[in-house]
Amino acid sequence: MDTYQHILTSVDYSPHGRRVVEKARQLARIHQAQLSLLHVLDNIPMPQMPYGTVIPLDQPTDNVLLAAEKTQLIKLGKEGEIDHDHCWLVWGAPKNDITLFADNNGVDLIVVGSHGRHGIASLLGSTANAVLHHAHCDVLAVRLKD
Repeated sequence: MDTYQHILTSVDYSPHGRRVVEKARQLARIHQAQLSLLHVLDNIPMPQMPYGTVIPLDQPTDNVLLAAEKTQLIKLGKEGEIDHDHCWLVWGAPKNDITLFADNNGVDLIVVGSHGRHGIASLLGSTANAVLHHAHCDVLAVRLKD
């Protein structure tokens, strides 16, 4: 059986994010794999920056909202025992930039949360669904309960 070498978990900052990070951390321990944490920033207007831009966590910013995003990611990384050098903040669209990041960084497993919506909500699509259908590696969807 092949083992995973690089596991990526991508989360938002909802209470469910910690559960997804914990599942990914357990898998990384089992497989003795590198674990990376990614948050795709899509809720702050940054018109001077193209999608897919990695935002350095260690550079100061005057943007209060961006500073808060960085702080949250660093905190979540620490709680999940993820090395600071493997925590990434990217400006873009989660449905596209999670798989792009995985492709560009040798990720062989993506762990995301999924609410498992049905009906009209499933027709609108979800980040987990988009990642599942566009990733070139394995994807694990952690079932989240509302």
